[in-house]
Amino acid sequence: MMNALDARVPADGLHSHDLADDFRRPGVRYELKPARRPDGTAVAGLWNAWITLDNPAQLNSYTTEMVKGVILAFRAASNARDVNCVVFTGAGDRAFCTGGNTKEYAEYYAGRPQEYRQYMRLFNDMVSSILACDKPVVCRVNGMRIGGGQEIGMACDFSIAQDLARFGQAGPKHGSAPIGGATDFLPVILGAERAMVAGVLCEPFSAHKAYHWGMLSDLAPALRVDGAFVANPLVETQRLVDGDGRWVFGEPKTGDAAREAKAQLARGSVDLARLDERVDALCAKLLLTFPECTTKTLEELRKPKLDAWNRNKENSRAWLALNMVTEARAGFTAFNSGAKDGREVDFVLLRRRLAAGEGWDGTLCESIQPGRPAED
Repeated sequence: MMNALDARVPADGLHSHDLADDFRRPGVRYELKPARRPDGTAVAGLWNAWITLDNPAQLNSYTTEMVKGVILAFRAASNARDVNCVVFTGAGDRAFCTGGNTKEYAEYYAGRPQEYRQYMRLFNDMVSSILACDKPVVCRVNGMRIGGGQEIGMACDFSIAQDLARFGQAGPKHGSAPIGGATDFLPVILGAERAMVAGVLCEPFSAHKAYHWGMLSDLAPALRVDGAFVANPLVETQRLVDGDGRWVFGEPKTGDAAREAKAQLARGSVDLARLDERVDALCAKLLLTFPECTTKTLEELRKPKLDAWNRNKENSRAWLALNMVTEARAGFTAFNSGAKDGREVDFVLLRRRLAAGEGWDGTLCESIQPGRPAED
């Protein structure tokens, strides 16, 4: 592995096109790992750039400083003449990324639309830096990919997940709309109907379902039980629903099957070795292509996502900023201060008060927070 900053020194006579000499920021790691042929042998002088969200204590949610770090890291990897491809991942095995840092949202940005508008400029630039990278981008989904984490993950060219990971949006459940990329990318990747289900209902779904729906390039087992890898025991890989006339794939098990699965999960341990094998194998395949032809192919295949993203990102930024005065303020406050199993506002009370003509003020926001006495 090479020191990232040492690798940024250009050869004699070559210009540097980086935005900063030192692009490191807290919470984001940039590492160069040797590029390898399909047989596993390292190639001298060529690298795969690994960009890692390193905030595992907060499920790799990105702070403002981390967003800056991701932008600069992708720009550096895109410019690097000796980089084959980019692997975008998170630290640990619990989460790739769960989106924006809700503590920062609740304690700094809530109620301050001007500040959040500036933050959203950075967020938009982060998504654009992924979509504009001159190298193939592989999302190594090491755990949950939720909310804004799902959005930056879908901006990548390929996604390979460990099969215990969960996916989903969070916007309408927590005071936002998934317009940081999800409403642009979900219809392209999943189709209109499944995009509606994912974006509006905010129900998490398994990696097996994500693969079945076409959101992932590959899946890798991550659970070791008695020394052997086993598929995620918590989900149905395929089953015909009795009397329902339909097949289910990747749905959670229920009843005795669920209890047995949880016991098996408790006996096992998470091992991401198979995930890394699948990621390395894809990077090796990318190594054996013409680099400029690959870049042009990426540019063309990204167009459906880019067209939607570029058409909507500025309007989305403006709306999200103003929303910080109303529903986002309430939703992020609830998530930040509520108990682990009670981080949502009282949606029914909110709808009743709005139906009665009540305006958004401090009283309304406080009255719907978790833990408040319920009204009849």
